[in-house]
Amino acid sequence: MPPAPWVPEPVEGRPTRSGRRSRIRPRGRAVGAALAAVLAIGLSACAPDPVSDSFLSGDNPGYVAADGAIAEIPVAERGEPVDFSGVTESGDAFDSADIAGKVTVVNFWYAGCAPCRVEAKDLEDVWQEHGGEDVAFVGINTRDQADTARAFSDEFGITYPSLIDVDTAEAKLAFAEAVPIQATPTTLVLDKQGRVAARIIGPIDGTSILSTLVKDALAETS
Repeated sequence: MPPAPWVPEPVEGRPTRSGRRSRIRPRGRAVGAALAAVLAIGLSACAPDPVSDSFLSGDNPGYVAADGAIAEIPVAERGEPVDFSGVTESGDAFDSADIAGKVTVVNFWYAGCAPCRVEAKDLEDVWQEHGGEDVAFVGINTRDQADTARAFSDEFGITYPSLIDVDTAEAKLAFAEAVPIQATPTTLVLDKQGRVAARIIGPIDGTSILSTLVKDALAETS
């Protein structure tokens, strides 16, 4: 009896000579699994952060956004008030003592940061909604000189000031003990005592969450 004819191994996605399709797992699923593994490794490799750890463990109320964590810090767990100062893009001296008693939104940014450009209008909208006697907004530009920061403000219609921190990093260092700034953009909400009450890592993704965090801080009595 002659030997059976040789039949080549089925090629992924193509029918065999019997007319049946290969049972080989589609490549897309394997790639998806590999990407998921890479992301899991990347997330597990992030540097430890007390606020993130507390948030992720469920100790803090908060939200999870697509670009990072949003956490409110309970009053009893907040650190000391953050004192910071610097010079704005307009050349004016600024000191946090000037806004004592106000809820303050602090946004770390720079002009070449794509997410910073995406969130710029939303930040200005929240400033227009809440800014005034009880709420202050301050940007901290970590990479640009004043002319670049001014051009950014003109392009996106930003009306609140930003400190130019690229040469000294004094403002960023002032926040280092309370909440390390490990990503740009990062937005903080300071309570009326100047303590970090909430943090958003990544772009604010619309106005509603930041507006709610500001309202929560305004409603506090301690």
